[in-house]
Amino acid sequence: MAGFEATLTLAWLQRGPLACALWPLGRLYAGVTALRRVAYRRGWLATVTSAVPVIVVGNRVAGGAGKTPTVLAIVDHLRARGRRPGIVSRGHGRKGREPTVVEASSHAGAVGDEPLLLYRRAGVPVVVGADRARAAALLLDAHPELDCLVADDGLQHLRWARDVEVVVFDARGAGNGWPLPAGPLREPIDAAPRGRHLLHLYTDGVRSTRIAGAIARRRIGGVVDLAAWWQGEPASAAALSALQDRAPLACAGIAQPQRFFAMLAAAGLHFEALPLPDHAAFETLPWPASATDVVVTEKDAVKLDAQRLARERPATRVWVAPLDFEPEPAFGALLDAALADLAPRLRNPPAKTRWTAD
Repeated sequence: MAGFEATLTLAWLQRGPLACALWPLGRLYAGVTALRRVAYRRGWLATVTSAVPVIVVGNRVAGGAGKTPTVLAIVDHLRARGRRPGIVSRGHGRKGREPTVVEASSHAGAVGDEPLLLYRRAGVPVVVGADRARAAALLLDAHPELDCLVADDGLQHLRWARDVEVVVFDARGAGNGWPLPAGPLREPIDAAPRGRHLLHLYTDGVRSTRIAGAIARRRIGGVVDLAAWWQGEPASAAALSALQDRAPLACAGIAQPQRFFAMLAAAGLHFEALPLPDHAAFETLPWPASATDVVVTEKDAVKLDAQRLARERPATRVWVAPLDFEPEPAFGALLDAALADLAPRLRNPPAKTRWTAD
């Protein structure tokens, strides 16, 4: 399955034989998508509006394009502006569909790897659910102090009304420009926004489509031992430098593993690459017992227990490489302008209410 996904991803970059063979299915998909958007726009299908402003982060193309780091950057920006955000996520790959509040004791299998990472990194309440509107209602009931919500993915989840759409693109841009499965597009890149404000962010440092938007820079600045990462310790550039002559194994179970490998190489690391399927569960550890050093992403780290590794791979030391992600100031200015326009919907917190992600 992973091999087929890789083949299809490559086919989406150009209008070659495989893409052309799938073109009729792409036209059918595009027609169904357009009809669905019309149904919501004309009120044939109902939408649900939350009590506070909603910022949806998503992408027009299939596969990872930097949604999760963008959500984290937006939450950091909102908190710096005195806002009290919460996060809503589908929880891809988890068991069950009912809305669930993420807690410190939550397991990635129950809530999803990305929501658990968001909870650890963002320091704000997080809820997961296939029905984002129901999940949002649960989150606001549990945390009435929240004055805005940020959705990790959900751009195509039209049932939940949104105020701001943040569309992210990576270096692939729109690929061959064709809809699924002939190309990577879930919808046209210039699809009409469903919210009052539409922002675009290019997460790979380059503007990869004709659409104007802000640019974000991302890099790997350091690593930290897995057990120390679980304790909240920051990554160290010195630890990364110490690995440069040890030829570690780099393991990535994300949608675009080559992007992680490229950032490690840019940081000066020499390694052996081990790409895994997106949302790999790590039910069986994928590296050999002889591996002395393994570098993983934070998305993979939330599924790895230090005590388990000590039992199953006692000779291996696992390092976590967090992503340093920084949108240019213009993006924050656009977000501030959107929030200023939505100020009447930003509710005041109830008295004596405080929440921390302990």
